[in-house]
Amino acid sequence: MPDLRIERRHWNAGRRAVAGLDEAGRGCLAGPVVAAAVVLAPGTEIPGLDDSKRLSPRARQSLVPVIRRRALAVGVGACSPAEVDRLNVLWASMEAMRRAALALAAPDGTPLVPDVLLVDGNREIPGVPWPQETVVKGDAKSLSIAAASVIAKTTRDAVMVDLDAAFPVYGWAGHKGYPTAAHYAALAEHGPSPHHRQSFRLTR
Repeated sequence: MPDLRIERRHWNAGRRAVAGLDEAGRGCLAGPVVAAAVVLAPGTEIPGLDDSKRLSPRARQSLVPVIRRRALAVGVGACSPAEVDRLNVLWASMEAMRRAALALAAPDGTPLVPDVLLVDGNREIPGVPWPQETVVKGDAKSLSIAAASVIAKTTRDAVMVDLDAAFPVYGWAGHKGYPTAAHYAALAEHGPSPHHRQSFRLTR
């Protein structure tokens, strides 16, 4: 289970605002890439929090208000399908995380400037002024990255449910834009929507 050992190392070095960052939606055929940044205080406990991929949709949703209540700050950023096509999905994910870090704010809306970023994966985010530490499989190791993974995933899922209301033929409320057999079948029948990523292979 993720814990605060990585964060504690930075707190002990005098960095107070340690932000964990993760993204959701890289492998999808449609919809945005969404990232989140979360800053936790020393001693924070969030029972049941884990890598969002290892949690059920209900468990993820139940954790969102707990994370938002206990976090010192949360930020969310996204890149549209058009940006994914222009930048490619890796760099769109990096840009979404950069936007999430810049959007960090306390529950009362006060902006928070991080002292260091803990970035899920093995690549640093370009264009940010703060020190960074990359953490491979960070959502299974760092509590703040795990919290960010839940916020990113639930935020993106909500976007896809909203888009499903306007484009119900694709079934996005169910598969959230991932490359399922049903999604490919809908694409074969109806063609791509404005929310599909044209740079992705949209046929089986």
